[in-house]
Amino acid sequence: MIQNLNISLIIISILLILSVILQSKGAGLGGLSGADAGSVFTARRGIERTLFWVTIVLSIVFFALVITLLLIS
Repeated sequence: MIQNLNISLIIISILLILSVILQSKGAGLGGLSGADAGSVFTARRGIERTLFWVTIVLSIVFFALVITLLLIS
């Protein structure tokens, strides 16, 4: 069981790192292609909002897995 939790922790951590990297602060997803959004912050819409919530859920799952592993071992 501990091995399964360790594997799932590795997978969740990789997904969490990827979701954080995809979020360019203030630039949106257009910043990845070199587009400049300026200094105006707008509301998250579409894929940006989905990516934001996925990051939150992944971080909650990550911390739950870490606490579970600490309690088991």
